[in-house]
Amino acid sequence: MIPAIEVQGLDKRYPGAHALCGVDLAIEPGEFFGLLGPNGAGKTTLISILAGLARASAGRARVLGFDVGRDYREARRRLGVVPQELVFDPFFTVRETLRFQSGYFGLRHNEAWIDELIAELGLVDKADTNLRRLSGGMKRRVLVAQALVHRPPVIVLDEPTAGVDVELRQSLWAFIRRLNGEGHTVLLTTHYLEEAETLCGRVAMLKAGRVVALDRTAHLLAGAQERRLELVLSPATLPDAFVPRLLSREGERFVLALPDLAELDAILAGLRASGRQVVDLAVRPADLETVFMRIMAGRST
Repeated sequence: MIPAIEVQGLDKRYPGAHALCGVDLAIEPGEFFGLLGPNGAGKTTLISILAGLARASAGRARVLGFDVGRDYREARRRLGVVPQELVFDPFFTVRETLRFQSGYFGLRHNEAWIDELIAELGLVDKADTNLRRLSGGMKRRVLVAQALVHRPPVIVLDEPTAGVDVELRQSLWAFIRRLNGEGHTVLLTTHYLEEAETLCGRVAMLKAGRVVALDRTAHLLAGAQERRLELVLSPATLPDAFVPRLLSREGERFVLALPDLAELDAILAGLRASGRQVVDLAVRPADLETVFMRIMAGRST
């Protein structure tokens, strides 16, 4: 079976920066695939190459077998990209924008699908509104509709829910899950790792332009034996002795690595001895964020 997306030895250099370093990746048709990594890891560069917006310095990239450089028109026709940035034409309404986008792909009788996109993405009452008058969340919905207007078999979502409300997230994921269930391949980049954990069957993690992990999401989680210890402390500072355990901080809540449950008593005793009071405590199994933080820190799960 021809992969939906295939990159081989993909390399991208900019003056003073090596954005991608020999990336190999194959995503099968119908997959819901997550591409994860910190800012600057190379995710958007890889997507830009797939979309034909940037040229690779070396290596190859294909969409359903079509080379994104040599067969640009055929590759691009099979790809729908929702960019991270809010890029829009301020002179047209939502419906006009989608009609023009259809025309770019040679689609003349696409009104029924445009109506469905408008309804599914909650744009019915904004269909005849000029884009410059829409909120950021509504503009994000239009970008999704633009990417899907030509019914691409491969959908790339680059941080699609960044800065949007809960309602849009829920409606967007319901719609994308439906399309994935109908056979569309989805490639997602997101900083919301709970989204990736819930949605993606497989994930690849990029760090400094290299793939440092590639596996089924369930396998990555199964390999992470440690638990997370979540603490709210008073005063809200973490003693230096516990900093090596720190995975993340969420407001006043510290998230610490807990490889062995038998260590809990010693940790609590150490916190009391340092003058900290434990206001709240929870022990949770490892999630994808825990695995991600471990891998980015160069530690095994």
